[in-house]
Amino acid sequence: MEVEINEGSVPPFYREVYEAICCKQEDRVQTDVFQRLLSKTDLPVAVQNQIAKHVDCKEGFLSKLTLYKALALIALAQQGKHPSPKLLENFTQEFPKPNLGELKDLHALGMQPASGNPLLLSQTLTELLDIDTVQVELIPEKKGLFLKHVEYEITSQRFQASVYRRYSDFDVFHELLLQRFAYRMVPALPPKRMLKGVLTSTTDREFIEGRRRALRRFINLVARHPFFSEDGLIKIFLTFNGSDVQNKLRESFKTAGDEFMTCKIATRAKEYLPGDIQAKFSSSREMIRNIFNSFQKLRDQAERMAVRSVENATDLLMFGRELSALGSDTMPVQSWASTNKNTWGTMRQSLKGLSVEFALLADKAAQQGKREEDDVVEKLNLFLDLLQSYKDLCERHEKGVLHDHQRALQKYSVMKRQMMSATVQSKEQLSVDQLESRIVQQENAILTMELRNYFSLFCLHQETQLIYTYLQITAYILGAFVNSQIQGHREMSVVWLDLQPKLSCLFGASNGMLPSPLTPQQGNWKPPNAFPN
Repeated sequence: MEVEINEGSVPPFYREVYEAICCKQEDRVQTDVFQRLLSKTDLPVAVQNQIAKHVDCKEGFLSKLTLYKALALIALAQQGKHPSPKLLENFTQEFPKPNLGELKDLHALGMQPASGNPLLLSQTLTELLDIDTVQVELIPEKKGLFLKHVEYEITSQRFQASVYRRYSDFDVFHELLLQRFAYRMVPALPPKRMLKGVLTSTTDREFIEGRRRALRRFINLVARHPFFSEDGLIKIFLTFNGSDVQNKLRESFKTAGDEFMTCKIATRAKEYLPGDIQAKFSSSREMIRNIFNSFQKLRDQAERMAVRSVENATDLLMFGRELSALGSDTMPVQSWASTNKNTWGTMRQSLKGLSVEFALLADKAAQQGKREEDDVVEKLNLFLDLLQSYKDLCERHEKGVLHDHQRALQKYSVMKRQMMSATVQSKEQLSVDQLESRIVQQENAILTMELRNYFSLFCLHQETQLIYTYLQITAYILGAFVNSQIQGHREMSVVWLDLQPKLSCLFGASNGMLPSPLTPQQGNWKPPNAFPN
């Protein structure tokens, strides 16, 4: 007998929930929104599945009365009762109110993008970047004169939290991420290197700074990943202030398991995949490999430009110092050499004062190099880290689940031949039964392998979409590059223009500056003949 539920038999809270999560255009509740609602109930997964089984959502939507029925089952299950339509039939009182948290949080469920195909990602790059921004700052800890270890202060804008982590904490976190999300892009960690002696070497300082930047890129890519960002591991890593974050992370992973075991559609992933998924995967992999090679060359060029800016700063500073040293020479000018004109003595005084402007020019050039490093090179490295993690994921897919699946099929084929041979030769019944049992176990293993293989392809499809979403970072990088060049040239041109009038004293007040060799603005200007090649 079908349970009759109407507006009058449910409390007002049921109607408020419906208004919060229903699709306004369809006046119905989408199935994936209902699934997110179920996950907020804190009921065991088995109980959630029982409730979903009793709810009619074959067309991908729930009607208002169907949602009321589901809410009643949730409320009764939270009271410890076994959810079933029979339970609703025998219920004579007003249905209880389920515990679903704050109503405002339910509005957020309805606002989350829903699609008929969970394979498709809908986030834009701006939305991904807005998920979180994590800062990683260096805090060296010393005992005496020797460096004991390096600590990092990790500050999450999303969680409004600041914690301290060592490289070993990152290492454990990375290892657990790979186990939890074996079918997703997990960025690699920078290499660990044991530091020896006093931290005075330039190479050691550069290594530590490079590792800090790489760790910052790693944690931001993880914190902004649409699936990692909602997992308990990232929240623990960014917020836990206890003494042993590594054990806390391991305990969390033991409770959750890997993504295949917790994803509700993992066993149905094949249903959402296009028929030519293998061809699409091969084509996308080749295209992303080409993109990686091109961005690697862009990064190398940008790095060289940043290095040249820093070298230019050093050259300008040294140029100014040499001018100052030249002007500071106290040796008297011989009258017989200067033909009784102290022109060089006057020029020396002017040269001495030019070092200030050249020091300012050097500072502007150094700032330009830093902008190019922070705004251009770092963004290119961020995207390259993501592309490399995609390449690593493709290798894990081929060498991992796909390879295991093929080995399982080979083993199954051998066992089937053994079974046929044993049957023909009429061996003992016990031996045949054991072989049949092993074959059944192997068939189950193959089924699991096939399901994992399809789920791996499902995740690969989503991660490929994520790569193409991140490709829009090209516009950010080009914008940062152009803006840094405009700002750098503008700031340096101001100093050069301030410096130009001060050169007039080098040529004497009566004569003024020599216009032709210093300002070749006329079209007929030619290099002076006074300087030999």
